[in-house]
Amino acid sequence: MAAIGLVSGALAQGTKPLYENNFEKAAVGAVPEEFLVLDGGFVVKEENGNKFLELPGAPLETFGVLFGPAEKENVTVTARILGTGKGRRFPTFGVGVGGQGGYKLQLAPAKKAIELYKGDTLKASVPYEWESGNWTHFKLQMRKVNDGEWKIEGKVWTDAAKEPLTWSIGAVDSQEPTSGRASIWGMPFSGTPIRFDDLLVARTE
Repeated sequence: MAAIGLVSGALAQGTKPLYENNFEKAAVGAVPEEFLVLDGGFVVKEENGNKFLELPGAPLETFGVLFGPAEKENVTVTARILGTGKGRRFPTFGVGVGGQGGYKLQLAPAKKAIELYKGDTLKASVPYEWESGNWTHFKLQMRKVNDGEWKIEGKVWTDAAKEPLTWSIGAVDSQEPTSGRASIWGMPFSGTPIRFDDLLVARTE
């Protein structure tokens, strides 16, 4: 899906694109060269004229990809992700900033929650009712708001809905972040593939 709307929305909120990829120019059966696959069988696929990055439904581990430039603060990452549940099993997926050990905004359908992690540490959790089989938008922002204070905020919404005006979840950190690339993550606990599209990294002014 073309990322024009995502970029326009980002610009409207005072951000400047640093990297974007909607996979329309990517080769099917491969991974874009600029991506760093941390683990997992990610590959570009195409369905109904739309290209996307897909993580297979097995094995049932945590897999991720780093993309875009390494940034330290005042950065926003957005993406669309599609997963499906199977019986009582559900995937977990999300986006991140600040590299492998940075902040991650993830949707955990089994917990009916949106979660904000720093590395492996849970920083915040809020209720959320996920819709299986529908594309979900993710937006995660990290800003320096004062000397020695950084604010991390995230929001999630379905493809059929408008972007929420307010942030869904957030945290404040007094520890200076390290520079790192944006990321996408998937845990296919339901045994079904997870799809990623419309990746965007932008400067938050």
